[in-house]
Amino acid sequence: MHEADIEKTAFRTHNGHYEYLVMPFGLMNAPATFQATMNDIFRPYLRKFVLVFFDDILIYSRDVKEHKIHLKMVLSVLVENCFVANKAKCRFGSSQIEYLGHIISGEGVAVDPNKVQCVLDWPKPKNVKGVRGFLGLTGYYRKFIKNYGKIAKPLTELTKKDNFHWGVEAEKAFIEMKQIMTSSPVLILPNFDIPFEVECDAAGRGLGAVLMQQKQPIAYFSKALSEGNLAKSVYEKELMALVLSVQHWRHYLLGREFIVYTDHKSLKHFLQQKVSSPDQQCWLAKLLGYQFEVRYKPGTENRAADALSRCFDEGEMNTIISFPIWSDRQQLLDELAQDSYIQHIIKEVQNSPTSKPGFHIKQGVLFYHDRLVISPHSPSIPWLLEEFHNTPSGGHSGFLRTYRRLADSLYWVGMQKSVRNYVRSCDVCQRQKYSAT
Repeated sequence: MHEADIEKTAFRTHNGHYEYLVMPFGLMNAPATFQATMNDIFRPYLRKFVLVFFDDILIYSRDVKEHKIHLKMVLSVLVENCFVANKAKCRFGSSQIEYLGHIISGEGVAVDPNKVQCVLDWPKPKNVKGVRGFLGLTGYYRKFIKNYGKIAKPLTELTKKDNFHWGVEAEKAFIEMKQIMTSSPVLILPNFDIPFEVECDAAGRGLGAVLMQQKQPIAYFSKALSEGNLAKSVYEKELMALVLSVQHWRHYLLGREFIVYTDHKSLKHFLQQKVSSPDQQCWLAKLLGYQFEVRYKPGTENRAADALSRCFDEGEMNTIISFPIWSDRQQLLDELAQDSYIQHIIKEVQNSPTSKPGFHIKQGVLFYHDRLVISPHSPSIPWLLEEFHNTPSGGHSGFLRTYRRLADSLYWVGMQKSVRNYVRSCDVCQRQKYSAT
């Protein structure tokens, strides 16, 4: 402590007043001052063979001989600046060491098993404070966890003002987070002599990315999309995934050439494309200063980032409900329940599941390859065709588009013929189109 500041640290006890002669932790600026001092004295060696975080000093070397030299240099600096190391808390010549909650070894970086045990033993939160504590602990290791942002979203929602209500989704996320922490992968250490690779993807309700070198992961990144961002086009969401992932790993990528892989082919030439909206201009401006090449990689090959961005559907009927026609879904389900043709097939599938390949039953309803099955003689077919072809959402599309839109969720025998005949007989299409097919 400076002599002029010693009196400012005075505190009173039953034995009288005392003052600190050395700086204690607890003063407002003490941590920042101590870290700045450590950075100053080790500045010539930082990130060459020394890492310092407050009083945690990590010395790394390629071999034992080099390590002895580095160790001697670090201890000499401590002696010259009147710092003392506690021998009981020191470890020398280790091939694997615990540092800031991570296990660091020649293979890479892994989560400390003691911290994993803390997560497993964490009790079910009773209030917002408990949720924040759990998210704080697991969030520290989010770079090890695929899809972290979307898995944790039900818990994150609970931290909003007056929004704490522990339900089924929160319980599922809480349990899933504990299970994932027990199987977190070992991430390799970055090698700045070889180029970095970024795989990014946007699908479902989130974004995902993986930072890699030589096809081995260094870190994961994922982010759940807000309701406003969900309404954006696929192109904008893919561009957002690219920009956010590059910004997230800015400290690795800035000043170096790297490669970005995406499964959206139009992004391959986005730097040469005409900017058509203020949002795109904003995203592109954030990439200025980076040197990278965008390469197209199909979704089947871009598996890591694709998995990070996708989430599972919670309900089997959610997809059906999202279509406009299903406002009368109960009427259609009641009709299927009384239809003898459908009920006969359901009994056959129940008695022998292999007798009808592709057919299966969910919640008492018959599906064919996840498409709702209706009778070819159903009285609902005419208004279904009208809904998918004549309405504004149908847009009087041709046969192929109308059929694909229907076939996404429905199936009946002779479906193609029904759709083709309806489109050919549509009065508006006959008048306005060259060929109503």
